[in-house]
Amino acid sequence: MAPNLTLNERAGRLADHMANTAPALRVHVAQTADGARLIDCGIHAAGGLQAGLALARVCLAGQAEVSLAPGDVAGIPCPLVQVATDQPVLACLAAQYAGWQIKVEKFFALGSGPMRAHYGQEELYQHIPGREQAPLAVGSFETGKIPKDDVIRYLSDALQLPANKLTLLLAPASSMAGNLQVVARAVETALHKLHELQFDLAQVVSGFGTAPLPPVAADDLQAIGRTNDAILYGGRVVLWVDADSDAALAEVGAKVPSSASPDHGAPFAEVFARYEYDFYKIDPMLFSPAQVVFHNLRSGKSHAFGRLEPETLRRSFYGD
Repeated sequence: MAPNLTLNERAGRLADHMANTAPALRVHVAQTADGARLIDCGIHAAGGLQAGLALARVCLAGQAEVSLAPGDVAGIPCPLVQVATDQPVLACLAAQYAGWQIKVEKFFALGSGPMRAHYGQEELYQHIPGREQAPLAVGSFETGKIPKDDVIRYLSDALQLPANKLTLLLAPASSMAGNLQVVARAVETALHKLHELQFDLAQVVSGFGTAPLPPVAADDLQAIGRTNDAILYGGRVVLWVDADSDAALAEVGAKVPSSASPDHGAPFAEVFARYEYDFYKIDPMLFSPAQVVFHNLRSGKSHAFGRLEPETLRRSFYGD
C-alpha cells in the first residue's frame, strides 16, 4: 500500500478485498438506502476463520499481521490467534480499540476500527497519535443486529462524511468471525492497560501477541465469557520497548497482567454474574493479557510478568 494512506484508506482497501471475495469468505455485502456499505461477517452470513482474520486486519487498519498458529488448552488442541505489528499504538489503539459508544434509539454497540481516528473525539486521542481526516471511514460493530438507517445517519453526521463513504463490518462474538476478531486483541489490551498505568506508549516499538481461539459460543453472553477468558487467562504478549529505565519497566510490568487484579481467578462468566452483568462494576485493571514480556532494546534486558491459567481456560471453553 502507498505509504501516505490514512488508516481508514488502508482499512478501506482491505474491506474492498473482502467485498470482492465475499463468496469465498462466506460474508454478505449490502448497501443501505443512503449508500453505506455493510459487510455481514456473522449475523446472517456464515463467516468463518478467513472472515475473522480479514475482519481483524480491517480493525487493525492493515498495520498488523493476523494469523492462526497451532496451540492447546490443557492438552486439548486449540488454535492460537496471533498478531504481530511494528505500529502497535496506531494499529491497536488508534484503530482496533473498541472505544466509541454508539447509542441510537434501541441500538447500542461499541465502535471499533479506524473510523474512530477520523471521529477523533475520544479522550484517548489526546495521548496517542492517529487522529486523522480521511476521505472515507471504516469501522466494525460487535453486534447481532444489522444497523438501521438512523444509525447510519448518526455515523454520517458524526464523521461529517456522506453515507456512501462509510463501510461497517458486523459480527456477533457468538459467530466464527466475531469470536476470532475479539481474541485478536491481546496486544491491544496490554497497550490499553499500560496507558491506564500512565506508561509512555511512545516507548513501545513493536508488539506480538497470541491468545487461544475458544469454541464458538451458543449465545452472546457465553461468548463474552469465553473471549475474555482467552485473553485474561491465555493471552501472551511480547513488547519491544526503547526505555531508559529497567527499574521503571519492572515496576509497571508487574501491574500489567490480569493476575494483578483482585477480580482475577474465576472464569469471566462467573465474575460477570457476580457483578450483576455490569461491566462497569468489574475492576478495569482485569482486562489485560495473562502474560506480558518486555524486551528493552536500549539495555538488552528482558522482563516477564504473569502466568497462564490453563485449567481456568479448560473450564471456560470445555466445561468441568
